[in-house]
Amino acid sequence: MKKAPCLALIVLLFCFIASAQTSVQHLLTENKADPAGMDVVLPRFSWQLVSDKRNTTQTAYEIQVFSPDNKKTAYWRSGKVMSSQSVFVPYAGNALQSGKKYTWLVEVWDNSGRSSKSDTASFQMGLLNVSDWKAKWIEPGYVEDSVMRPSPLFRKEFSANKKIVSATAYITSHGLYEAQINGQRISDAYFTPGWTSYQKRLQYQVYDVTNLISKGNNAIAVTLGNGWYRGFIGFSGQHNVYGKDIALLLQIEIIYADGTSAQIVSDESWRSATGAIRSSEIYNGEMIDHREDKKGWVMAGYDDSKWSGVKVSNQAMNVLVATSNELVRKKETFKPVRIFKTPQGEQVIDFGQNLVGWVTIKVKGNAGDKIVVSHAEVMEKNGNFYTTNLRAAKSQDTYILKGGEEEIFEPHFTWHGFQFVRIEGYPGELKPENFTAVALYSDMQPTGSFTSSNALVNQLQHNIQWGQKGNFIDVPTDCPQRDERLGWTGDAQVFSRTASFNMNVNNFFSKWLKDIAADQLPNGSVPHVIPNVLGKGSAGSAGWADVSTIIPWNMYLAYGDKRILENQYESMKSWVGYMQHESKNDLWNTGSHFGDWLFYRPADDNDGRSAVTDKYLIAQCFFANSTQLVINAAKVLGRTEDVTTYEALLQKIKAAFMKEYVTPSGRLVSSTQTAYVLALNFDMLPESARQQAAERLVENVKNYGNHLTTGFLGTPYLCHVLTRFGYTDMAYKLLLQETYPSWLYPVKMGATTIWERWDGIKPDGTFQVPSMNSYNHYSYGAIGDWMYRVMAGIDTYEDGVGYKHIKIQPHIGGEFTNVSASLQTYYGKVSSSWSINPNSIFMDVEIPANTTATIFLPFANRSEITTNGGERLYNSKDIKIEDNSANSYYMIVTVGSGKYHFNIERRFTKD
Repeated sequence: MKKAPCLALIVLLFCFIASAQTSVQHLLTENKADPAGMDVVLPRFSWQLVSDKRNTTQTAYEIQVFSPDNKKTAYWRSGKVMSSQSVFVPYAGNALQSGKKYTWLVEVWDNSGRSSKSDTASFQMGLLNVSDWKAKWIEPGYVEDSVMRPSPLFRKEFSANKKIVSATAYITSHGLYEAQINGQRISDAYFTPGWTSYQKRLQYQVYDVTNLISKGNNAIAVTLGNGWYRGFIGFSGQHNVYGKDIALLLQIEIIYADGTSAQIVSDESWRSATGAIRSSEIYNGEMIDHREDKKGWVMAGYDDSKWSGVKVSNQAMNVLVATSNELVRKKETFKPVRIFKTPQGEQVIDFGQNLVGWVTIKVKGNAGDKIVVSHAEVMEKNGNFYTTNLRAAKSQDTYILKGGEEEIFEPHFTWHGFQFVRIEGYPGELKPENFTAVALYSDMQPTGSFTSSNALVNQLQHNIQWGQKGNFIDVPTDCPQRDERLGWTGDAQVFSRTASFNMNVNNFFSKWLKDIAADQLPNGSVPHVIPNVLGKGSAGSAGWADVSTIIPWNMYLAYGDKRILENQYESMKSWVGYMQHESKNDLWNTGSHFGDWLFYRPADDNDGRSAVTDKYLIAQCFFANSTQLVINAAKVLGRTEDVTTYEALLQKIKAAFMKEYVTPSGRLVSSTQTAYVLALNFDMLPESARQQAAERLVENVKNYGNHLTTGFLGTPYLCHVLTRFGYTDMAYKLLLQETYPSWLYPVKMGATTIWERWDGIKPDGTFQVPSMNSYNHYSYGAIGDWMYRVMAGIDTYEDGVGYKHIKIQPHIGGEFTNVSASLQTYYGKVSSSWSINPNSIFMDVEIPANTTATIFLPFANRSEITTNGGERLYNSKDIKIEDNSANSYYMIVTVGSGKYHFNIERRFTKD
């Protein structure tokens, strides 16, 4: 007789101290801790309740905001508001003033009747009006070298002879800048002011420089680099995309103890010259000649009489916006794991991790000694250094020694994607202590963790995270190493939900989405890359341009940030309007599309094994999906008329799809995995036709030997669709497939990041075509979303987005013995882990205060609990059992905050 699993549930509840207090922590203003330089005139406040008592919720709050002019009487007081809202609570007081620094705190009341006050947090406003800027744009006063274009140096001395209460610097540039006061960097950020649609949005940064200014004489020193503004960018050799100039805008506001104030501004009084950075390009790298360094130029008292003046220019001021995202900073460092010589005799250092940043070098030698550092992601099959896949990017730093004492070199305005570096011209032996690889990326807060009993899957998670780190450098780039590094929209949208688990990308994407709206064409079409450096003709591809609808909705789900939808709503509608305009009888079958980019194509396809999906079928699916997302956003925003309009449009889009792409028997005209995945994921088929379509999808996977054949657009949804229609076992088979094409094939080949191609390195050790073969390209890392939300089972409900109402539904399978994941939300930590042995399933769940969770306990139902010790669950005051009549695989319970441990006993009985 066949045996079937019969499971009994025992619930073990952690004990809590009855007198536990609720505290209020992690205060944020506009998603940041103590931000400086905001231009959001109605900022929103968030905080966390922390309690070790079960079922803790907030019942009321009161916010107080204090101005710097009166720290005793509240500038605004919300009054006691009876609400559980603790995330994105809007300011509603008097107008906030330019440059002022405010403090705030919150008192909360919980459901036990206790109140708790937070510590004080702060936020500082930026310059809210163009008239607040007294600084002038300045450019070098000398004639620039038009070929090498050495980095300009600007300096200004000033005096501060009174006690300083505060000093705030406001800085931006055309190009990139690094600024110092009295020889100290004013910030640990790099690649400022960041990359935006410069002609419409140019960010400035705000810094507290109070501690850098001394009583007496002081010096401001600023170095500029070409950066994205006028450097080489794109893959057609174009430069000066935004202008030929390079310029600085700087303003320091000083407040003295006696109540007086002073301004130090960029103007005609500044001096300019060139220095050690002889050339600097993002793609080609940097050349630094220490012999050209102007010793002491960053300090007061330096003789700049031989320097040139500056040229004041009439640059736009009305495009200036405050910085809302996290800046790029130095992060992890790596020491060499081996230093070796190649068969060609080259000296190479292996840092063991494909990373993005640069190498810091310590060296002692003679004046004029030249060191050349070249960067590569992989080594050739024969063991030699490989840079062909970098295309036109030199990715090379050149350092020339001044001689004498030990010197330290690292770039300023460039970065590289690499694991290996080739060192030429280094005087002496290469020693590990003299070389450090430094990773740089946007300083987003890490939020997610995932681990399992499978070492290869754990390495896959590592690769997903490092693919995100290396490509989230102010904008979500496709790759960090070759002559591209652009904000490709398709790559970003497919990965966005995965990204929101690994790191807090709310501000990161919110900033970039504004540039999507800024660069969106008048007809609603969205460029392939944002910021758009490819021109007006590069726009409108299905799955790429849909970034304008997909990411706003994904960010709303992940963070509950309604303002993202408000900001992007017109952009979302415009994109749908473009598709609607391009369609005939609601069928969008025109235009140029990338399709299912880099889908499976065997080299010698004589039997139709290439998984070619009709590009217009794909376009119609995304047309429907974006329309649905506009409907979703309209419901959230209360745009009821739009809901009606777009619901009618959606019905027509799906009807046109059925007529054009589905046979009477339910087969799609493109019988590929991607075709079925998109049709099922976006509900293009009527309910009655979906299960047979899912069966066709599974048969297709089996026909390829349990391999995927999907490209960029089909891959993110593949396993989700399989799980949705009852084929989680097949999803696990795909995840655990180790041969090409699969997620684990690159892992088995030694990858430490996600590859652009499934077979970037072929089984024989040779490479795919070098014209498009990146080894740090995060798109296929979108499988992470399935790992987090399905394997570990952490998700959010749409009735409580941002994890206000949490869903915990793990899916056990794939011969995993344990899976564990956690996520830091705005409410606190959510975690879900499960492990199994022959006798039991164990689940541990943590739910943060001020939230609720619906937990699906696998392989259990009401009757089993009743007959197998389930009465202990019934007796618990902390757990509510829901109706489970429609689900024979899970027993469903609802809980409040707290930690929960479940032991599900496994037994086998005869049928």
